[in-house]
Amino acid sequence: VQPDMYPGNCWAFKGSQGYLVVRLSMKIYPTAFTLEHIPKTLSPTGNITSAPRNFSVYGLDDEYQEEGKLLGQYVYDQEGEPLQMFPVMEKNEDAFQIVELRIFSNWGHAEYTCLYRFRVHGKPAE
Repeated sequence: VQPDMYPGNCWAFKGSQGYLVVRLSMKIYPTAFTLEHIPKTLSPTGNITSAPRNFSVYGLDDEYQEEGKLLGQYVYDQEGEPLQMFPVMEKNEDAFQIVELRIFSNWGHAEYTCLYRFRVHGKPAE
């Protein structure tokens, strides 16, 4: 997922459902997640229908795990700030090095969904 916020410089996937698996540099106890999209004012069309809407985040023990541990279910608000932070909702004692972002819908774009930036916040596991 790209470190800049120019319109179109995103990780796009076909349709409104998809997922992204991220391996972190170390095991952490996740505390929050940040999802970022361009603001409507920067969009050439004046809307951000390709922004993610409903999504969940899971902690995985390894990249082959089918079903991770649910850390929270969220909604990215297209009317809100471009950068939105979501606290971990499901308390657990596990540290994870692999996190899965699963997107279930977008804000109405029929062809694709765009991810500009996804961050995982947490405390390092000793």
